[in-house]
Amino acid sequence: MSYSTKFKLASICEVRSGYTARNRLDPVTEGGVRAIQLRDLEGEKDYDPAKAPLYLLGASSERYWVGPGDVMFRSRGERNTAVVVAPHSNASAVAILPLVVLHPNRDLVDPRYLAWAMNQPPAQRYFDKCALGTNIRMIPKAALDELEVELPDLKTQKLITELDALARRERDLARKLADRKFELAGLALLKHTQQQRRTTLPSGNCD
Repeated sequence: MSYSTKFKLASICEVRSGYTARNRLDPVTEGGVRAIQLRDLEGEKDYDPAKAPLYLLGASSERYWVGPGDVMFRSRGERNTAVVVAPHSNASAVAILPLVVLHPNRDLVDPRYLAWAMNQPPAQRYFDKCALGTNIRMIPKAALDELEVELPDLKTQKLITELDALARRERDLARKLADRKFELAGLALLKHTQQQRRTTLPSGNCD
């Protein structure tokens, strides 16, 4: 039987604010470094830094690099969720504010489990309570540090994330199946309508 213990986020990973861009970021084709902005992330899918655009950033950007197995947190916006930097990637990139960089202690927490836990209702309710701002919702770093994460053993963590991945896959397949059924039903109705029209149209003879 697996037992879990609650840990504050700052005790199980290094938490750093993302790089603050002083000027507008315009992509370049060469001479720049890969950088990830909030808009680059798609939902809760893993992000591969290899596809990040290149930008001209200052030398101080080095401490904001994220690599395979790190986690990025959306500290601003309507939904404050976490995304894993694709573990299979062979690339790294700079995370730009309002992204927050999390470097998990792999001896305690699996990166996928950490992101999963931060995206679950208990953590989201905590963020709702801690959010600042009226026009733009923001989670302060101090509140993020204090987030309590329930940690079972690593084996159980990985099992949970595997089951979550299967559930997501099942949901996606169910949606695709429902869309396909809807499409086929529409085609069947259209075909039936066309057949009905042929049987009701006059033959065209004027005798």
